[in-house]
Amino acid sequence: MSTDVTELIGVYDADGGARGEARYVIGKLLGTAHCSLCDITHSPIRRKPQWDQLVTEIGVPFVLLHRNEMPVDVKLAVADSATPIVVARTSDGSLVTALAATQLNQLDGTITSFAAALADALLALGLTPTSS
Repeated sequence: MSTDVTELIGVYDADGGARGEARYVIGKLLGTAHCSLCDITHSPIRRKPQWDQLVTEIGVPFVLLHRNEMPVDVKLAVADSATPIVVARTSDGSLVTALAATQLNQLDGTITSFAAALADALLALGLTPTSS
């Protein structure tokens, strides 16, 4: 029996806020910072419109957070994992890793690859996205 996914949460391998984002941009330019989830969701200038379309098609909320913006339950769920990461909140309230950093790193920053990998991961976990 499958469990319903009520929310997807992506955690960037970067801190939010003006200082965190500036640090990431400078690190990216210098080759010392990289976040494969950032590459998937954003172009060098802004969020990709294709990302917004994908989120609409998934049918459940997809929240994107920086490392320093995680609520306690997400922080606890990913404490032993590298970022970036995508977790699924299920109908029973649990948080399950859908895509780990190593998987995200293999997607070449493309939304098409991300969508396929996410669908495969949720299927393998027996999870079904469902809007509430």
